[in-house]
Amino acid sequence: MTSMLLGEKAPHNGRILVIGAGGGLELKALANANNGWTFDGVDPSPDMLALARDTTRDYATRINLHEGDISAAPDGPFDGAVCLLVFHHLPLEERIKTLNGVRQRLLPGAPFVLAHVSFPQTEPERSLWIDRHISYGAVDGADPAKLRAARAAMHERLTILEPEKEQELLRESGFDGVTNFYAAFGFRGWASYAQ
Repeated sequence: MTSMLLGEKAPHNGRILVIGAGGGLELKALANANNGWTFDGVDPSPDMLALARDTTRDYATRINLHEGDISAAPDGPFDGAVCLLVFHHLPLEERIKTLNGVRQRLLPGAPFVLAHVSFPQTEPERSLWIDRHISYGAVDGADPAKLRAARAAMHERLTILEPEKEQELLRESGFDGVTNFYAAFGFRGWASYAQ
Protein backbone atom coordinates (compact mmCIF):
# COMPACT_ATOMS: atom_id res chain seq x y z
CA MET A 1 0.00 0.00 0.00
CA THR A 2 2.79 2.41 0.93
CA SER A 3 4.67 1.80 -2.30
CA MET A 4 1.53 2.27 -4.37
CA LEU A 5 0.55 5.51 -2.60
CA LEU A 6 4.04 6.97 -2.94
CA GLY A 7 4.22 5.81 -6.56
CA GLU A 8 1.08 7.72 -7.52
CA LYS A 9 3.09 10.96 -7.33
CA ALA A 10 6.79 10.10 -6.96
CA PRO A 11 8.70 9.83 -10.26
CA HIS A 12 10.51 6.69 -11.41
CA ASN A 13 13.80 8.16 -10.15
CA GLY A 14 12.24 9.55 -6.95
CA ARG A 15 14.06 10.34 -3.75
CA ILE A 16 12.18 9.03 -0.69
CA LEU A 17 12.62 9.91 2.99
CA VAL A 18 11.95 7.15 5.55
CA ILE A 19 11.46 8.22 9.16
CA GLY A 20 12.01 5.45 11.71
CA ALA A 21 14.07 3.38 9.27
CA GLY A 22 15.58 1.12 11.92
CA GLY A 23 15.33 -2.55 11.09
CA GLY A 24 15.12 -1.73 7.38
CA LEU A 25 12.05 -3.78 6.48
CA GLU A 26 10.14 -0.96 4.78
CA LEU A 27 13.32 0.25 3.07
CA LYS A 28 13.90 -3.24 1.69
CA ALA A 29 10.30 -3.60 0.48
CA LEU A 30 10.24 -0.15 -1.12
CA ALA A 31 13.65 -0.59 -2.77
CA ASN A 32 12.66 -4.01 -4.11
CA ALA A 33 9.42 -2.68 -5.61
CA ASN A 34 10.87 0.54 -7.05
CA ASN A 35 14.18 0.06 -8.85
CA GLY A 36 14.68 3.74 -9.66
CA TRP A 37 14.08 5.19 -6.20
CA THR A 38 16.81 6.24 -3.79
CA PHE A 39 16.26 6.50 -0.07
CA ASP A 40 17.39 8.39 2.99
CA GLY A 41 16.44 6.61 6.20
CA VAL A 42 16.54 8.23 9.64
CA ASP A 43 16.46 6.50 13.03
CA PRO A 44 17.77 7.46 16.49
CA SER A 45 19.04 3.96 17.35
CA PRO A 46 22.51 2.93 16.14
CA ASP A 47 21.64 -0.72 16.81
CA MET A 48 18.51 -0.53 14.69
CA LEU A 49 20.42 1.23 11.91
CA ALA A 50 23.00 -1.58 11.98
CA LEU A 51 20.14 -4.04 11.51
CA ALA A 52 18.77 -1.90 8.68
CA ARG A 53 22.17 -1.95 6.95
CA ASP A 54 22.19 -5.74 7.13
CA THR A 55 18.56 -6.07 6.01
CA THR A 56 19.04 -3.76 3.01
CA ARG A 57 22.56 -4.83 1.96
CA ASP A 58 21.31 -5.84 -1.52
CA TYR A 59 20.16 -2.22 -2.07
CA ALA A 60 23.02 -0.44 -0.29
CA THR A 61 23.93 1.68 -3.33
CA ARG A 62 20.48 3.33 -3.21
CA ILE A 63 20.10 3.78 0.56
CA ASN A 64 21.72 6.30 2.90
CA LEU A 65 21.10 5.93 6.64
CA HIS A 66 21.30 8.76 9.18
CA GLU A 67 21.37 8.48 12.96
CA GLY A 68 19.07 10.87 14.80
CA ASP A 69 15.63 12.43 14.61
CA ILE A 70 14.20 14.45 11.72
CA SER A 71 16.94 17.07 12.14
CA ALA A 72 19.49 14.45 11.01
CA ALA A 73 17.70 14.03 7.67
CA PRO A 74 19.12 15.73 4.59
CA ASP A 75 17.34 18.89 3.52
CA GLY A 76 15.95 17.26 0.40
CA PRO A 77 14.02 17.99 -1.63
CA PHE A 78 12.29 14.62 -1.47
CA ASP A 79 9.62 13.24 -3.81
CA GLY A 80 7.87 11.40 -0.98
CA ALA A 81 8.19 10.33 2.64
CA VAL A 82 7.02 7.50 4.85
CA CYS A 83 6.79 6.97 8.61
CA LEU A 84 5.43 3.59 9.75
CA LEU A 85 4.75 2.49 13.34
CA VAL A 86 6.74 5.32 14.92
CA PHE A 87 4.47 8.15 16.01
CA HIS A 88 2.80 6.35 18.92
CA HIS A 89 6.29 6.24 20.50
CA LEU A 90 6.81 10.02 20.17
CA PRO A 91 5.56 12.67 22.58
CA LEU A 92 3.25 15.24 20.98
CA GLU A 93 5.94 17.93 20.72
CA GLU A 94 8.27 15.53 18.90
CA ARG A 95 5.49 14.52 16.51
CA ILE A 96 4.84 18.13 15.58
CA LYS A 97 8.58 18.72 15.08
CA THR A 98 8.77 15.62 12.89
CA LEU A 99 5.72 16.56 10.80
CA ASN A 100 7.08 20.06 10.23
CA GLY A 101 10.52 18.68 9.38
CA VAL A 102 9.11 16.21 6.88
CA ARG A 103 6.98 18.90 5.25
CA GLN A 104 9.97 21.26 4.88
CA ARG A 105 11.90 18.54 3.07
CA LEU A 106 9.18 17.55 0.58
CA LEU A 107 8.52 19.03 -2.83
CA PRO A 108 5.06 20.62 -3.16
CA GLY A 109 2.51 17.89 -3.87
CA ALA A 110 4.81 15.11 -2.68
CA PRO A 111 3.06 12.28 -0.80
CA PHE A 112 3.59 11.45 2.86
CA VAL A 113 2.42 8.05 4.14
CA LEU A 114 1.99 7.83 7.90
CA ALA A 115 0.75 4.80 9.90
CA HIS A 116 0.68 4.00 13.60
CA VAL A 117 -1.60 3.27 16.56
CA SER A 118 -4.56 5.65 16.78
CA PHE A 119 -7.97 5.16 18.40
CA PRO A 120 -10.51 7.05 20.56
CA GLN A 121 -9.10 8.53 23.75
CA THR A 122 -12.27 8.78 25.83
CA GLU A 123 -13.10 6.05 28.30
CA PRO A 124 -14.23 3.35 28.12
CA GLU A 125 -13.26 3.25 24.40
CA ARG A 126 -9.55 3.87 25.07
CA SER A 127 -9.24 0.92 27.44
CA LEU A 128 -11.31 -1.28 25.13
CA TRP A 129 -8.99 -0.57 22.18
CA ILE A 130 -5.89 -1.21 24.29
CA ASP A 131 -7.38 -4.54 25.41
CA ARG A 132 -8.16 -5.43 21.80
CA HIS A 133 -4.65 -4.48 20.70
CA ILE A 134 -3.03 -6.65 23.37
CA SER A 135 -5.44 -9.55 22.83
CA TYR A 136 -4.89 -9.58 19.07
CA GLY A 137 -1.12 -9.89 19.47
CA ALA A 138 -1.25 -12.44 22.28
CA VAL A 139 -0.45 -16.08 21.65
CA ASP A 140 -2.57 -18.84 23.13
CA GLY A 141 -1.47 -19.58 26.66
CA ALA A 142 0.31 -16.24 27.11
CA ASP A 143 1.30 -15.41 30.67
CA PRO A 144 -1.51 -13.23 32.14
CA ALA A 145 1.07 -11.17 34.09
CA LYS A 146 2.87 -10.31 30.85
CA LEU A 147 -0.40 -9.31 29.21
CA ARG A 148 -1.22 -7.04 32.16
CA ALA A 149 2.25 -5.49 31.92
CA ALA A 150 1.78 -4.91 28.19
CA ARG A 151 -1.60 -3.22 28.82
CA ALA A 152 -0.05 -1.00 31.50
CA ALA A 153 2.84 -0.07 29.19
CA MET A 154 0.44 0.88 26.43
CA HIS A 155 -1.60 3.01 28.82
CA GLU A 156 1.44 4.75 30.28
CA ARG A 157 4.22 4.89 27.70
CA LEU A 158 2.63 5.39 24.31
CA THR A 159 1.30 8.69 23.01
CA ILE A 160 -1.90 7.64 21.30
CA LEU A 161 -4.19 10.22 19.74
CA GLU A 162 -7.65 9.87 18.24
CA PRO A 163 -7.75 9.73 14.42
CA GLU A 164 -9.35 13.17 14.11
CA LYS A 165 -6.45 14.75 16.03
CA GLU A 166 -3.93 12.94 13.81
CA GLN A 167 -5.54 14.43 10.72
CA GLU A 168 -5.64 17.86 12.32
CA LEU A 169 -1.90 17.71 13.07
CA LEU A 170 -1.16 16.80 9.46
CA ARG A 171 -3.19 19.75 8.15
CA GLU A 172 -1.64 22.17 10.67
CA SER A 173 1.83 21.03 9.57
CA GLY A 174 1.20 21.89 5.92
CA PHE A 175 -0.30 18.73 4.41
CA ASP A 176 -3.55 18.55 2.49
CA GLY A 177 -5.61 15.83 0.84
CA VAL A 178 -5.41 13.88 4.10
CA THR A 179 -7.02 10.47 3.56
CA ASN A 180 -7.36 7.55 5.98
CA PHE A 181 -6.37 4.68 3.67
CA TYR A 182 -5.93 1.94 6.28
CA ALA A 183 -7.59 0.82 9.52
CA ALA A 184 -7.16 -2.48 11.31
CA PHE A 185 -7.92 -2.74 15.02
CA GLY A 186 -5.89 0.10 16.57
CA PHE A 187 -3.70 0.78 13.54
CA ARG A 188 -4.49 3.58 11.09
CA GLY A 189 -2.73 4.89 8.02
CA TRP A 190 -3.01 8.24 6.26
CA ALA A 191 -1.88 9.52 2.90
CA SER A 192 -1.36 13.26 2.61
CA TYR A 193 0.41 15.70 0.31
CA ALA A 194 2.81 18.55 0.99
CA GLN A 195 1.36 21.98 0.29
